[in-house]
Amino acid sequence: MRVDLLSREYPPEVYGGAGVHLEYLARELRELADVRVRCFGADRDEPGVSAYRVPAGLGAANAALQVLGVDLEMAAACAGADVVHSHTWYANFAGHVAKLLHGVPHVVTTHSLEPLRPWKAEQLGGGYAISSWAERTALASADAVIAVSAGMRRDVLSAYPGIDPAKVTVIHNGIDTAEYVPDKNQEVLKKYGIDPDRPYVIFVGRITRQKGLVHLLHAARSFAPQAQLVLCAGAPDTPEIEAEVTALVRGLGRDGVFWISEMLPKPEVIQLLTHASVFVCPSVYEPMGIVNLEAMACETAVVATATGGIPEVVADGETGLLVPIDQGADGTPHDPGRFAADLAERVNALLAEPARAKAMGRAGRTRAVEHFSWATVARRTLDLYGSLRR
Repeated sequence: MRVDLLSREYPPEVYGGAGVHLEYLARELRELADVRVRCFGADRDEPGVSAYRVPAGLGAANAALQVLGVDLEMAAACAGADVVHSHTWYANFAGHVAKLLHGVPHVVTTHSLEPLRPWKAEQLGGGYAISSWAERTALASADAVIAVSAGMRRDVLSAYPGIDPAKVTVIHNGIDTAEYVPDKNQEVLKKYGIDPDRPYVIFVGRITRQKGLVHLLHAARSFAPQAQLVLCAGAPDTPEIEAEVTALVRGLGRDGVFWISEMLPKPEVIQLLTHASVFVCPSVYEPMGIVNLEAMACETAVVATATGGIPEVVADGETGLLVPIDQGADGTPHDPGRFAADLAERVNALLAEPARAKAMGRAGRTRAVEHFSWATVARRTLDLYGSLRR
């Protein structure tokens, strides 16, 4: 069986969970099928991987139109595939057109949904209507939809009630626990000036409304004074949110704040996660959140928002602590001050009990190993492909 995986992201150009997902799904599926990866950006050296750039005539167009231009070229190249499998709205239109053009099944994995990310209008302007149309059209006509969590499945059926529930299958994201393993070395901490003898709280994610970094920075004003704060945060959606985060960081008024804005190599992230006292995921929208699994695999306790698929990953009171959120349709907390206070309370609870935090970290790794294997993800995905060809 030939499977064409379609995505904006693929290593080394990875900036979010969808790119991580593609990296490992492709690796495992190659053991089971003929896999071709089609992605955006610069040429890749990896066999079976083709990259596509924005067509010259769309160089000055709205970003959403540029995406559709790339998608058309990707769709044309899918001739000969038995199944096309797209990831995120950036590639959904390519999968939809390939289905129509080549008469093959189209599978969509939903890592997020445009109707639940209205802040994207800040980034795309009128292109947000185009991205929403592309996603809605692709999902409505897809042969199968994979949701990365049960929470994501509920969101799909709520946002797109016309989709047959029988078409929507839950296949969780995975984690490579042979790669994400505690690293007791400390050279990366020293490189960035982090004091290994003081506890620190870490955030890893993009600077976007979805990831809730602004709420974390409000919460950090109340973190225990001995705690350091490490922010592995880059790729801001807009200049406005970058300016807002910059002002909040400068206004914290505490020492031991480290903002690393560049994309770090994976080994550096693993070492930083390993030595953290607490990993914080303050997302207001998170269908699953692979980064929580990455922290758990590194034996780090997690404090995360009880939203989307996160409660399916983080076992409250066992591998970390969940933070309740009362939020509107756009994900914004109805009471941001309460949400920030609850974040701070749970972070401080683990900072005050390091033995408890370490026990949660060990339990987190056990949970990651036992429940979230990429080999299982690939096998279930291949079985789904096979069911569409009968």
